[in-house]
Amino acid sequence: MKKIRQDIVENQKTAVEEYASLTNSQKQQLRWFQDQKIGVIFHWGLYSAAGIVESWQLSKEDTWARKKPWRNDLTTLRHDYWNLAKAFNPAKFDPEKWATEVQKAGFRYAIFTTKHHDGFNMYATQQSDFNVTHYTGKDLFHEFAKSLTAHNVAVGAYYSKADWHCPYYWTPGSDPRGRYASYDPLSNPQLWKKFNDFVKKQLLEITRNYGKIDILWLDGGWVNSEHHEFLDMDRIVSQIKQTQPQILVVDRTIGGKHEDYVTPERKIPHKVWESNLPLAKNWGYVPNDVYKTFPEILHYLVKIVSLGGNVILGIGPKPDGTLPTPALKLIRQLGKWLATYGGGIYGTRALPNLKQTNWYFTAKDHFLYAFAEKKYFRPQDLQLGIFTTHVLNRQDLSTQNPDDPILGLKITMDKNVTELI
Repeated sequence: MKKIRQDIVENQKTAVEEYASLTNSQKQQLRWFQDQKIGVIFHWGLYSAAGIVESWQLSKEDTWARKKPWRNDLTTLRHDYWNLAKAFNPAKFDPEKWATEVQKAGFRYAIFTTKHHDGFNMYATQQSDFNVTHYTGKDLFHEFAKSLTAHNVAVGAYYSKADWHCPYYWTPGSDPRGRYASYDPLSNPQLWKKFNDFVKKQLLEITRNYGKIDILWLDGGWVNSEHHEFLDMDRIVSQIKQTQPQILVVDRTIGGKHEDYVTPERKIPHKVWESNLPLAKNWGYVPNDVYKTFPEILHYLVKIVSLGGNVILGIGPKPDGTLPTPALKLIRQLGKWLATYGGGIYGTRALPNLKQTNWYFTAKDHFLYAFAEKKYFRPQDLQLGIFTTHVLNRQDLSTQNPDDPILGLKITMDKNVTELI
């Protein structure tokens, strides 16, 4: 395993595996996914109440997360953290407002954290009392999925395969060395089977009880056969697809047949892919967090889409269920920009052979789109190479909002652009 970020691992052994043979339905769903381009992921849980980086302070080996420890010793930290469940109160959660903001921002799909590594479930699981419904009577994922679906935004479920609260993963009274199971599954296969069954039952709950789920976003890439933490994903995914045949499964950093699209770090893959960026420094809510600027977010979006990827932006809701004001400001700016330039984002494909310094290109049907930061936006200098003789007309989209940080052209061609490559 090669560490890329301190909370992200890349599995070098399995990353080279290829896709499974895709059904026509899966191929169609992947094309649908590529057309969506922009999604949002909400990291929300007990860590928002603590105001710390998501779950990670609980892991002994992940000392990077405790540079400013929430509690001075790890035993007290774990005890107090898990007891936050008793006080967690999302009283101001308004799923209709969330859905409205998501839709206006131009996000085409939205992913909700049903369970992070800490094991606190944000939905009504029957497998554990350590869930938000047990403590508050609310099923937050149900409310989320219902509202987003009503606003025609595709629904995704984030789920961590690791569970640091589950007695079948971190056994009671144990002192786990870090993020891994507190025992060797090869030495205790009966206990590991209980954990495998626990994960399977939870994933079936999530994919059977909440309507159509388009994306199952699995995290916890260290839970894999290399560490003897083998989950029977063949059987689990097969059962999931009995009721959700269209679902895209993202078994992050594992590779192989149960990773329908990839979420790479610092590289551009050849498969269908999605790049991820939190709006702030952290994925979850941290008071006084440092947010990125809108030009930063927009540059990242345009660059990734021009390279053929999707972009998912991260928002950390507050513990009361409201969305932070800086995050709302950013996504409202994004929605306004997309109202002008969305035609060059949604449904487009990359043009890898068309390159010019400071310009980004996309294509859709008979249209070629060219984007540049405002300071570099000089349409007269644009060089289209082999496409030049096929240009019918150019439309400068920047006249609508000349102060946007990234401006664009819509260029109509005499043929479908992909036929000209």
